[in-house]
Amino acid sequence: MTVLRLARSELKRMTGGLLPKLTIVALTLVPLLYGAVYLYANWDPYGKLNQIDAALVVEDTGASSADGTRLEAGRKVADSLVDGHVFNWQTVSSAEAADQGVSSGQYAFALKIPRDFSANLVSPGSFDAANQAMLNVTTNDANNYLLGTIVDKLTTAVHSTVAKEVGEETANELLTGFGTIHSQMLKASDGARDLAGGVSSLHDGAARLHQGTSSLSTGTGDLVAGQRKLLDGANTLNAGAGQLAGGLHELKDKTATLPADTQQLADGAAQVAAGNAALNTKLQGMAGQLASAEQAAAQAQRGRVVASNARLVSAGVITQAQADAILADYDANTAPAPSGTAAAFKGAAGQVQQLADGSAAVSAGAAKLASATPALSDAIGKASAGADQLAGGTAELAAGQQNALAGAEKLAQGAEQLDSGAAQLESGSAKASDGAGTLATELAKGAGKVPNPDGAQKNSLAKVMADPVAVSNVSQAKAGSYGAGLAPFFLTLALWIGVFMLIQAMRPVTQRALASNAPTWKIAVGGWLPFLAVAAVQATLLTLVVDVGLGLDPAHPVLMWVLMLAAAMAFSAIIQGVVALLGSPGKLVVLILLVLQLVSSGGTFPWQTTPEPLHVVHQLLPMGYVVNGMRHLIYGADLASILPTMLGLVGYTLLGLAMSAVAVRKHKFWTLKTLKPEIAV
Repeated sequence: MTVLRLARSELKRMTGGLLPKLTIVALTLVPLLYGAVYLYANWDPYGKLNQIDAALVVEDTGASSADGTRLEAGRKVADSLVDGHVFNWQTVSSAEAADQGVSSGQYAFALKIPRDFSANLVSPGSFDAANQAMLNVTTNDANNYLLGTIVDKLTTAVHSTVAKEVGEETANELLTGFGTIHSQMLKASDGARDLAGGVSSLHDGAARLHQGTSSLSTGTGDLVAGQRKLLDGANTLNAGAGQLAGGLHELKDKTATLPADTQQLADGAAQVAAGNAALNTKLQGMAGQLASAEQAAAQAQRGRVVASNARLVSAGVITQAQADAILADYDANTAPAPSGTAAAFKGAAGQVQQLADGSAAVSAGAAKLASATPALSDAIGKASAGADQLAGGTAELAAGQQNALAGAEKLAQGAEQLDSGAAQLESGSAKASDGAGTLATELAKGAGKVPNPDGAQKNSLAKVMADPVAVSNVSQAKAGSYGAGLAPFFLTLALWIGVFMLIQAMRPVTQRALASNAPTWKIAVGGWLPFLAVAAVQATLLTLVVDVGLGLDPAHPVLMWVLMLAAAMAFSAIIQGVVALLGSPGKLVVLILLVLQLVSSGGTFPWQTTPEPLHVVHQLLPMGYVVNGMRHLIYGADLASILPTMLGLVGYTLLGLAMSAVAVRKHKFWTLKTLKPEIAV
């Protein structure tokens, strides 16, 4: 059994009666009912906005511009809107009534021009009281969500038009003011030259002032140095006075008993002198007695020597001559001389006499001192009191000198600041003099650069200033209408829905084919070809109706039709394969795939605006690629992406056939459960 025979057999079964034929016809027309009808209903909605009632409230009272021109901008805008016939404008007396009408649905929206609209438009002519003119719009999404977006575009256009017209008037007035500025700058240049002369005189005076302040600053510096020296001297004097006062206080305390003590000293010195005199007398007597005793002892000693020599001569030990020689030698060596003790007594007596004389002198001096100490004690007391007064005075002097130093330092600082200010004044006046001269020169130059346009120039410049930016919009590929913009999405969606409806009436794989000995791939392809045949008819009819009936006029009609056939091929293979593999649950899977592609294909908003997980769905499922390819073929964009899209659809077709082959292999082997008949009741 060949593939074509399997497909022809299934088609013959499906068209075996009137009702099956009608069913196939109805299923073939499903894409038309969905896609073509929807596009027909939404082909040119912007061209029928004049059937929508909109409230228009004009409360503007007008205003007069600076040159006395009367401006009735609110009425002008209202007349322009009514004449444009974009909406079916209904004039309403009050803003409250218009808002109530929008709330009740009587009006789709309300445009209100407030009382101060014109006044605010002319306000830029006064720089201190410029206000924006407002257009108040009331919308209600309950009436229609997309209507709010349309109204925004309308009000934006009105805003641009009014702003341009009023901007031209304002710019014209501004340019007129430039002529006035030009003449006034010439006058200002003359005044700047006079100013330069005055500032030059100011600089000369400032120079002399600076010289004086420099001398003053130097003098105050010397004054501060001298005041510091005076302060140091005053502090030293104060410290010395304090020490003097303290010493005199101590001296006064220590000498309080001096008169009595000196009298005791005088009495004691007299007693010492008397005692020393008595001691001297005793020592003189003792020295005489000691000398007599020493002489007697010497004579007795010589007698013993003579007697000894006589005994020796008598004994024949020595001769008489030797005895005389010994005596002579004794006499020579023991000449009578005062002994050391007698001499010591005499020396001590002399010293005691000197001590006695000194004690007498001390006694006399102590007596004089005793008589003079009362006067000395009184003088010390007076000196102590004077030292106290001196210490107080030096303290006040030190404090006053400290204040004087602080004042001198402030004076010096003030002099420095004055000198610095004078220097700055001198420098600033020099710069001011140069600047005034430069100002006069530059004002004269600037006056020549300030525009002084004539009437024609002002009108030309005013138009540019009011609308300085023009947009050159180059559309590489453009949809001719709103319906043409939606066509790629709804044509693709209609194909998927058309095949999805086929699966409700057509079997993905027939039992007869499964029972045959045909190879698995033949059965799978044979089960798919009927879907492909009907889907191809659906794609062809949909293309013809949209192109001819609705006037889509694609840039590449043949390629568009080929892409529609390729999409029908891929969609039929995927849907047939899923249902063949999963059975009835597969229909739910196909519906889920439809929903996922509705939100991820980018048919309305760009697919990049969808949540991140849907980006993966867009990359995996085929509808997004078909929508993109249809746009390029309908609008005449670059065709580089068409071949990859076609190859991708072939891949999706092979994927669907692979699933169908798996389903055939799965269902080709019957189990006892499959053969077991149902119990008839």
